[in-house]
Amino acid sequence: MNSRFPVSPAPFRSFLVGSTEVRVYTSKSWMGVAVANHVGAALRQAISLKGGARMIIGGGNSQLEFVASLARVPDVDWRAVEMFHMDEYVGMPTSHPASLRRWIKLRVEDVLQPGRMHYVDGEAADVDAECRRYGNLLQQAPIDVCVIGFGENGHIAFNDPHVARFDDPVAVKRVDLDQRCRMQQVGEGHFGRLEDVPKDAITITCPMLVSAAHVLCCVPELRKAEAVKNALQGPIAESCPASLVRRHASAVVYLDTESASLL
Repeated sequence: MNSRFPVSPAPFRSFLVGSTEVRVYTSKSWMGVAVANHVGAALRQAISLKGGARMIIGGGNSQLEFVASLARVPDVDWRAVEMFHMDEYVGMPTSHPASLRRWIKLRVEDVLQPGRMHYVDGEAADVDAECRRYGNLLQQAPIDVCVIGFGENGHIAFNDPHVARFDDPVAVKRVDLDQRCRMQQVGEGHFGRLEDVPKDAITITCPMLVSAAHVLCCVPELRKAEAVKNALQGPIAESCPASLVRRHASAVVYLDTESASLL
């Protein structure tokens, strides 16, 4: 056991929304520790039972504290973990600072060195073929853990409300991004202006994301409070894709006091 890794604190507040557990922490740093500990426990269990684990992980500013904490989780054999990232802009080179493949490589693959790291290729000449290739990889075996954030418009991965399908027949697809999603990327500092944000992306679909045995939602910050309220207290509907997590038998939503402020 790595004694330097902090034990998860008790949540400041916890409650159920239907069967979905919600845990609220006093800061996004402690929330990140708690999510990382939960991921570590789920991976250790899968590796013990099956000899390996499969995990979907997303990038973005809201995931920084969680990912930093994940690197210090004790007793996980990362060589036994196969990892997938969620999405990428169409046409985006990995040399671009906003590339999600770049984000994952620098903060996840290079640090954790998992046994296998799979990337969806945003630069693929045939996007439809790339969606099929990546979807086939995902569906080769069950996913053990999926950690998702909520977008400001309620998206999960790049499933914005106008393209999200809870019964999507494919695991990966090309989507066009709505303006609010693209403005979020500007607000987070990834692009200088709306015109610079790509209009299309490749994303893992909603049902594929929630097919994981453990679905953990990592959603800090005040700017996500509206999406959190809609996801947890509104209807379970594609108008707020994040609401789909409430259909998962064992999903856990991790919040800080800011993102929980409208509940």
